[in-house]
Amino acid sequence: MRHHGRTSSNAIRSAGVFTPEPGLGPETRSPNINLEVPISTPPATVSGRSSDRRTLAEVGEFDLIDTVTAHGQQPASTILGPGDDAAIISAPDGRVVVSVDMFVNGVHFRTDWASGEQIGRRAALASLADLAAMGAAPTAMVIAISAPADTPAELIEGIGRGLHEVAAQVGAGIVGGDMTRSDVLSIAVTVMGDLQGADPVLRSGAKPGETLAVAGRLGWAAAGLAVLSRGFRSPMVMVSAYREPQPPLVAGITAASFGATSMIDISDGLLADVGHIAAASHVAINIRTAALDLHPRLVEVASALGKDAMTWLLTGGDDHALVATFPAGSAMPPGFTAIGTVTQGSGVTVDGAPFDGPAGWDHYR
Repeated sequence: MRHHGRTSSNAIRSAGVFTPEPGLGPETRSPNINLEVPISTPPATVSGRSSDRRTLAEVGEFDLIDTVTAHGQQPASTILGPGDDAAIISAPDGRVVVSVDMFVNGVHFRTDWASGEQIGRRAALASLADLAAMGAAPTAMVIAISAPADTPAELIEGIGRGLHEVAAQVGAGIVGGDMTRSDVLSIAVTVMGDLQGADPVLRSGAKPGETLAVAGRLGWAAAGLAVLSRGFRSPMVMVSAYREPQPPLVAGITAASFGATSMIDISDGLLADVGHIAAASHVAINIRTAALDLHPRLVEVASALGKDAMTWLLTGGDDHALVATFPAGSAMPPGFTAIGTVTQGSGVTVDGAPFDGPAGWDHYR
């Protein structure tokens, strides 16, 4: 994702759309990660930060590993949790769905934009969205953190708390982890899931004639990033969407039960990620902008920033909504909205025409 230098605008500030960002304020979060959060409801305030003022060099590696791994409850699927050379988890289905994501300070998050708890929850939620896109239920997580020696220990403790909160809410165990010294704070989250006897939903199953549908919000995280990049901390619902995405995790399993033929989570942008389905399935997909939820609040904020709200919906990443294809004429699962069609051919179009501009985020472009 992109991070831009901060600039202020008296005109924008006086319009009453934003609140200046004087520094990190009270920690906020959305109360239920399994459901879409109403855009009119601000996240609840949570307190309880650590008062530990030591650095990582003063705390030491193994105490830090314990901080991240050893304090959460383990589900029944954990046979052997943290403390040995490796963990052991059960796989009643006979298959384990595995994914890993990296989160780097200055690229995926900024420590001056979010608390440790928010960073931990963000890393966990974004990683779990990959399991949801396969139709799998989360069972276990393994965490690796690299950080400079002068990093405040309370930041890592907060990240650990955030990770554990999400793991507990989805019924997964943090079964292992590692800490190492590096020049930049980074977090690697490996997630494991259970298909519960069902077939996985791949990117490669879309067929001509099928319907493209989305569950979750689009464009809100991109709006939050734009707001933070300009030095503001409101509208809070958008800032919160960037700090802590709200992927509709249960919707992935539901979509699989409704016969989804392909699915992906939207991490790099709707166009970019739908493009992955089109390429893997050897089909063309057209997206109808009239079907997208272009909320007036997004339009208001985009206008104040000199941006285009529809571009946020089409190319903004980090919402981790789910987009899937379903057989023609089939009922849409709860929470999904039809936004396009699958046809013969290749590539992705918007309202029948190629999109003029980058389709989404690419780390090397």
